[in-house]
Amino acid sequence: MPVARPSATLPQTLFDKIWLAHCIAGTAASSVLLAIDRVFLHERTGATALNAMAAAGRRVRDPARVFAVMDHIVDTRNGRDDQTLMPGGQAFITETRSAARAAGITLFDVTDRDQGITHVISPELGIVLPGLTLVAPDSHTCTQGALGALAWGIGSSEAEHAMATGALRIARPGTMRAGFSGVLARGVTAKDMALALIAAHGANGGAGRVVEFSGPAVTQLDIEARMTLCNMATEFSAMTAIIAPDARTFAYLAGRRYAPAAFDDPYWQTLRSDDGARFDADIAIDASTIAPMVSWGTSPAQSIAIDGVIPQGSPRAHDYIGLAAGRPLAGTPIDAAFIGSCTNARLSDLRRAAALLQGRRIASGVTKALVVPGSSAVKRAAEAEGLDAVFRAAGFEWRESGCSLCFYAGGEAFAPGSRVISSTNRNFEGRQGPGIRTHIASPETVVASALAGVIADPRKLAS
Repeated sequence: MPVARPSATLPQTLFDKIWLAHCIAGTAASSVLLAIDRVFLHERTGATALNAMAAAGRRVRDPARVFAVMDHIVDTRNGRDDQTLMPGGQAFITETRSAARAAGITLFDVTDRDQGITHVISPELGIVLPGLTLVAPDSHTCTQGALGALAWGIGSSEAEHAMATGALRIARPGTMRAGFSGVLARGVTAKDMALALIAAHGANGGAGRVVEFSGPAVTQLDIEARMTLCNMATEFSAMTAIIAPDARTFAYLAGRRYAPAAFDDPYWQTLRSDDGARFDADIAIDASTIAPMVSWGTSPAQSIAIDGVIPQGSPRAHDYIGLAAGRPLAGTPIDAAFIGSCTNARLSDLRRAAALLQGRRIASGVTKALVVPGSSAVKRAAEAEGLDAVFRAAGFEWRESGCSLCFYAGGEAFAPGSRVISSTNRNFEGRQGPGIRTHIASPETVVASALAGVIADPRKLAS
């Protein structure tokens, strides 16, 4: 928890308040030693950090504040065990299990009821809380800023330091406010907000900054949608993103395993930017002007409205995606569809997708379609509601939880040369496998496209 609670003399941003409350040593305006409340590890790098600590004779300072999960390379096919499709992948799992047990930290193992993607299960369990600092060796740790925490991705060596000392040396990042006014139109989601922001201001638009999302269109989002918005701050090159906690936040966290019994701490009630607080940069976007967005190139910044025309980009981007400038993006044939990842695999995402699929069947040209829930808890809840039956009837495979085909780790992949519509967060070359051409979009757009067999507008499907 915060080590100090400074009295403010000048208007402060939400980031300022958490930063100052966690400063152990150093100048608050520059590089400081910052207290770290939570550390989360996964099996792809967890054993590396834990084993390096053990080899150096160091112990985890407070095992109760460190968690590990099997999510990145774990197999998502039904009946899974430690075996993976990634060559040598089983060793990552078994070594992380052994190292976590030796260190005495909490482990959510392959078959644990609470297993799932780090940034899905941490909020589900109330591990991340408003005003805390949380780090993990994963760039999408920024997702958890949706709960009013300062959460960011680090490297394995930094994870060692945080576990051994409970602190990290870090230079103070800049700040940015991204305000969304207005109301989202029907069929437009938080994923579209994120892609619209990145497309308008570039993949480096938030470089080195903590981005605070605010405004009526943000406060109207439910907590899971806020996570989607914060998730893609790393695609904006931001250090992290954050949203001020409010009644929705407290209601979401109430009763979760690691959350307090009541959110009556006066400190939590201060976790918002003061009137008059200054940011290093300000962005304003009218949410009512945003349409469903789809990427077309090799960066999330190369995204356009579903009814837009592909602009002129770099030759490499056009070569990769196989689409020329000046042609509509809608109507482009697809081979596969994927719903999953820490961006869009929560229960609300699956509910919206299933509602559009009800009574329908994917196009015959779509040779592979997958739904991978973000956590085992999400999977159970979806099955209790019958969502799995809807997906299966429509032609989607229904999987166990994990990162799966969000990224290619040398294991499972789509067929070579496939064009995939995906609810994931990255469309870099080879992100989903060698030669795979990925278009990122909302779950609704993935569903509409899978049904049509071409990139399609979900607003027409719902009309």
